[in-house]
Amino acid sequence: MEHVYTSIDIGSDTIKLVVCELHKNHLNLLAATATPALGIKKGLIVDPNLARESIAKAFNEVEEMLGIKINKVIASVPSYFAEYKIIKGISDVEGETISARDMNRAFKDGIVHNLKEDKEFVCTVPIDFKINDKTIMKDPKDFPGSKLMARAMMTSVPKKNVYSVASILESLGVEIADISLGSIGDISSFQTKEINDSIGVVINVGSEVTTVNLYNKGIPAQTKIVGMGGKDIDNDIVYMYKVDALEAKKIKEKFAFAHKRSANVSDIYETVNLDGKKIKINQLEVSEVVMSRVEEILSLAKNEINLLTNRPIQYIIVTGGVSNALGFEYALASVFGNNASVGKIKLIGVRNNKYSTALGNIIYFISTLKLKGQDYTMLSKSDMETLSSTNKHFINASSDTMLGKVFGYFFGE
Repeated sequence: MEHVYTSIDIGSDTIKLVVCELHKNHLNLLAATATPALGIKKGLIVDPNLARESIAKAFNEVEEMLGIKINKVIASVPSYFAEYKIIKGISDVEGETISARDMNRAFKDGIVHNLKEDKEFVCTVPIDFKINDKTIMKDPKDFPGSKLMARAMMTSVPKKNVYSVASILESLGVEIADISLGSIGDISSFQTKEINDSIGVVINVGSEVTTVNLYNKGIPAQTKIVGMGGKDIDNDIVYMYKVDALEAKKIKEKFAFAHKRSANVSDIYETVNLDGKKIKINQLEVSEVVMSRVEEILSLAKNEINLLTNRPIQYIIVTGGVSNALGFEYALASVFGNNASVGKIKLIGVRNNKYSTALGNIIYFISTLKLKGQDYTMLSKSDMETLSSTNKHFINASSDTMLGKVFGYFFGE
């Protein structure tokens, strides 16, 4: 065991908790869970007591898997009214060469002069650094210079977005090591060198909301939220077939397709409706119901993209739990053509796209540690020894996988 990191994504439908180890520059999955969420609506905590119970259950499940208590976490906070602003900060170099400390002081200078009183700072995504008003580079550590200017994209959200999450985690005895946004996590899960040179969009189709994130060279620039998601599909099935919500969700995830092209008119699903009557549901018919709503959600997201920018979009990646639906790629193509693709997480154990935010926040957190020159793990020495002594089979993201390549990129392999 070298370095262990935990990330939580608090969604309206499920609480996603992921624990990973970074070992020899490769990511290992140690544990992951997605437990039902209560007290959360459209990504916001509306009933703290119910939300606390749901979050506590997620921690309990992971702690049972690992045999240790999770005390620190990276927490994703709601993106409502998120602001992205390019900031500039300056610091005088303390030594003969630039250090991570000098870089951090430049970031802080920019944050102090740009953060609004009603906002909470989330993170800064570095753009570049200028040495002595001349040389520009991505990472100036160990280069000679006397003055350093940093440019970064600062993200901030209303304070209540952060405090609502922080208060629950603190009540459970969990320290927040860092906070992040879905826009940070999602792009980090799919980031490549090509994305870092392009303008593009990641659409996260969640349970109750769909988030549309615009990126410029891999850096989040704007976020728009569409008030529609997977539960709207469930509600359509409830209305059409008069089944309860849980059965509707099961039909959506296990039987229906997101596009009728994949459906079989001969396949039948038998169930009992709310009136106690046995009914037969035709796969083609229910898939048409699902397809109609999926295409509406994607069309609304497409409209938001057109409002966000008039510049050419090089890529559109769709993630979130709904993107795992059978035949989703055909519905995506019907709205966006060939310019969009379904995201693919290749770390075994969390290949479901509902984990993209939680997993990506770990990836981003580790990349910032490297830039800052910091060595950090979220577990104590005794907990690390406990994990190392177990016989659990931890899963590795080898160098030929997407995540292996991401970490090779971050850590210079």
